[in-house]
Amino acid sequence: MKKYSLKITLIIITVSLLGVQSNAQDFKNLDKSPHDIAYYRANKISPPIIKALYGRPLKNGREVFGDLIPYDKIWRVGANEATEIRFYKDVIFGDKKVKSGTYVLYAIPGEIEWTLILSSNLDVWGTNDYKEKYDVARTKAKVARAEPLEAFSIGFKEKKKHINMTLGWDTTRIIIPIIVEQEQI
Repeated sequence: MKKYSLKITLIIITVSLLGVQSNAQDFKNLDKSPHDIAYYRANKISPPIIKALYGRPLKNGREVFGDLIPYDKIWRVGANEATEIRFYKDVIFGDKKVKSGTYVLYAIPGEIEWTLILSSNLDVWGTNDYKEKYDVARTKAKVARAEPLEAFSIGFKEKKKHINMTLGWDTTRIIIPIIVEQEQI
């Protein structure tokens, strides 16, 4: 009798533990704006030259620029944690020389032109910790229009002697030329 009682007790403990483990796999409150990474490489097998790590908010039928993202106010360029740009080589961002390293990318969107800002203040959420004293470089870029994009996206494209970093969301496109110093692209 003790033998069967021990087996039943072990079965009950095992079933209980399996129930606890399956609850541990229940992911709640997943991020509605998942993070993505965009790389620029000279070719498919070369090491990266630029990497962007950013949150990808969705339009979801909303009016994006001028409403959800107000004009003339600092924006984190994406969602949640501020977008980080890693340069694996020294670059020229706008007209400013920038050393290789990791920076936060902020923007001040406007209807016709944006100001793009690289900041040395890392690991920040949103714009709460933005301080101008950490600005490394600023540049301006004109607003262009294209087909609507549901998710905010960052991409890179080689253009002769520079790389275009494109920010796109809804019908807005911002193109930022980046020159990689002492490097043939």
